[in-house]
Amino acid sequence: MEFDAVLLPRRRAESIARGYWHDRTINQDLGLVGLSPANEVEEFPWMTFGHRDPALSLAADSARGGIWLGFYNGGVVYFRDGQVRASYSIPDGPAGRVNQLRFDGRGALWAATGGGLSRLKDGRIDTLASRNGLPCDAVQWMAEDEQSVWLNMPCGLARVARADFDRWASATDKARQTIHATVFDSADGVQNISLPGGYHPQVAKSSDGRLWFIGPGGLNMIDPRNVPFNKLPPAVHIEQITADRKIYPVSEGRLRLPPLIRDVQIDYTGLSLVAPEKMRFRYKLENRDRDWIDAGTRRQAFYSDLRPGNYRFRAAASNNSGVWNEAGAFLDFGVAPAYYQTRWFLASCVVALLALLAALYQLRLRYLTRQFHVRMEERVNERTRLARDLHDTLLQSFQGVLLKFQAVTYLFPDRVEEAPKTLAAVIEEARAAIIEGRDAVYGLRASTVITNDLAKAMHTLGEE
Repeated sequence: MEFDAVLLPRRRAESIARGYWHDRTINQDLGLVGLSPANEVEEFPWMTFGHRDPALSLAADSARGGIWLGFYNGGVVYFRDGQVRASYSIPDGPAGRVNQLRFDGRGALWAATGGGLSRLKDGRIDTLASRNGLPCDAVQWMAEDEQSVWLNMPCGLARVARADFDRWASATDKARQTIHATVFDSADGVQNISLPGGYHPQVAKSSDGRLWFIGPGGLNMIDPRNVPFNKLPPAVHIEQITADRKIYPVSEGRLRLPPLIRDVQIDYTGLSLVAPEKMRFRYKLENRDRDWIDAGTRRQAFYSDLRPGNYRFRAAASNNSGVWNEAGAFLDFGVAPAYYQTRWFLASCVVALLALLAALYQLRLRYLTRQFHVRMEERVNERTRLARDLHDTLLQSFQGVLLKFQAVTYLFPDRVEEAPKTLAAVIEEARAAIIEGRDAVYGLRASTVITNDLAKAMHTLGEE
């Protein structure tokens, strides 16, 4: 907000000037100070904006009017005509202190915060952070030139190509979109500060295209048009492989590691004479890793519990300017299987399992066959007993009844008086034969003989 020359009471003007320009504590207590259209000084305490913490950054909204404020503990507020029109808190807004607010040519508000670079457009906030390719999360200020976007961070001054930056800004799923950043740190003469001061602006661009920014030791300058660029990709070399604390030298042939190894460490390096400490590496173990693993500046790869098989380890490196040696270097090695991990052992186990199942099947089949024979023999014995009982008892009884009926026929001509008694005896004997037949049929399943109770069988026979 710009201040014009106005006439104020001397004591009031001195108080405001002293509070706004010289005493930071009084400035934080006063809140937002401005001039009304009537050239009157207006003060808005921080509680007006729903904050107890002071604002550190301010940006004017030329499209809609009003101003945006970024606060110390995070969050931004849109303020116009003496009222808060919009507010974005920590859950849905910039995380950490808001170090800078600025608008781009497309009407998007950018906030450099302790949690990354946040973009506010049409009520939606997206944050560019280390998960998207930045060297760290905190961003102190943002500046632009014709080709690049510059981000000052505690870990260095990062440069992002304009095309890469615009690709992230226009992506639908910004959380998965990655960028490539070239970092300039103390090795390049850039002095970084972990926490920016309260003086604003922190960075300015001169008419010749140079960027000027405040550092811990004074004023720093970088000319984006004359930044040295290393076009030579670094050479990559795989030095050795260590398995269970035993070092195996890398030879031209395929390396064979013993079985049952648990911890594998592969050492690799790159050769670059320009800022070798800024080289970055990535590696991939084929048949194990699905994608490349970003190792940063680390020169070792670690694996545990590798399965038996053949592997190819690939390593690639980039120089201080971000130029990658895509071919890199590779190492072929294998892990020998233990005896129980070999194919013949697995085949033997399968054969043994099939043989066991076949043996169990045969035992079951024999058991069922024996049960079938036993039941069949019981059925045959039952029918044999029934036939014997019918022949020895029931048929004999009916044969005797027929003979007696025939004898009765002989009594009618000469001894008529004896015929009724004899006929009654024959009828009683026929009734006994019927009862005997019924008992034989009932005993088809419950015979005293089948139960092997010999005493009971003899007792029953004696009663009969």
